[in-house]
Amino acid sequence: MRHNLQSRKKFAVLGASVAIGALALSGCGSQKGQGNEESGGGSSSGDGEVTIALLLPESKTTRYESLDKPNFEKYVKEANPDAKVKYSNANQDATQQQQQFEAAVTEGVDAIVLDPVDASAVSSALSKAKAKKIPVIAYDRFFKDADYYTSFDNKKIGNLQGQAVLDGLKAEDKDPKSGPVWMVNGDPKDPNAADFKAGAEETLKKGGADIAESHDALDWDPGDARQWVEGQLQTADKDPIAIYSANDGTAGGVIAATKKAKVKPVITGQDAEVDGLQNILRGDQYATIYKAIPPQAEFAAKAAVALAGGEKPEGSTTYKDTPTDFVEAKVVTKDNVKDIVGDQIKAEDICTGDVKKLCSDYGVK
Repeated sequence: MRHNLQSRKKFAVLGASVAIGALALSGCGSQKGQGNEESGGGSSSGDGEVTIALLLPESKTTRYESLDKPNFEKYVKEANPDAKVKYSNANQDATQQQQQFEAAVTEGVDAIVLDPVDASAVSSALSKAKAKKIPVIAYDRFFKDADYYTSFDNKKIGNLQGQAVLDGLKAEDKDPKSGPVWMVNGDPKDPNAADFKAGAEETLKKGGADIAESHDALDWDPGDARQWVEGQLQTADKDPIAIYSANDGTAGGVIAATKKAKVKPVITGQDAEVDGLQNILRGDQYATIYKAIPPQAEFAAKAAVALAGGEKPEGSTTYKDTPTDFVEAKVVTKDNVKDIVGDQIKAEDICTGDVKKLCSDYGVK
């Protein structure tokens, strides 16, 4: 899943790198296992040894362990071979993440990169970092008073998702006004989920869709999504013509519920996970959203190294008065799955079992 430079440039929407001044760009990273750990530093740079804490929210979504962590470590090492990364995963537990954050502050790290489990619960821990003058980066999910933010334009992603629903209905010659549309949104504690929902609702309403039911899936749990859809299908007056799903995991739960009930609405997702792409090739899911993780990890790594060294990253834009770099996203259907296969998404992972022939049919190799 790690893109070459050309691919990163293709998907970086607002500049190719954070404007952080002169940084060393030599050396290579070393990756260790999962959990709470440090990945060691080198000795060839004059930048000086620093420690950067990387705090990720959970491992249920595969991207964090398989993409965000190793890419962040790689780009930190490129920016400063003497830097160390202290990694922690909160396993979707806000209290555990607060303890990890406070431990990093107590240990006196030089910068913290935080993807919060619950963005509304960040302020007390953040104040402790500020008291010790430790800069904090908002990674993937925004929170107030961060020194820098990098993510995707999440409302725009919601717009893309909503349009994918409309496009899926059009592909089936269905009028978006012809029946109810349901929404399975993300975790209500995740500010990104609110942005996805707002963007999708905006686009669906503009397209004339009747949003009849809406549900927030706790902890992005596919089981929660499945259970809700199963309940709705048992009591609703009309079956849905489409179900918006905030990510591929919840889409999987929705697909399981609709198959059980033998209904076939248009279903969308997000993240271009292997399961989601396989569901798309099978025809069970219309679309997903591809988000290139390496550019986001690179923005965060360079900004963290800069902040740890006393420099301020400017970003190529601002979001809520915070220096920001956004990364572009892309809608993926069965017709362009082949276009996103590369370092980040591998054909051999997708093209297994019953999907192998479908890969051949759609040029995925």
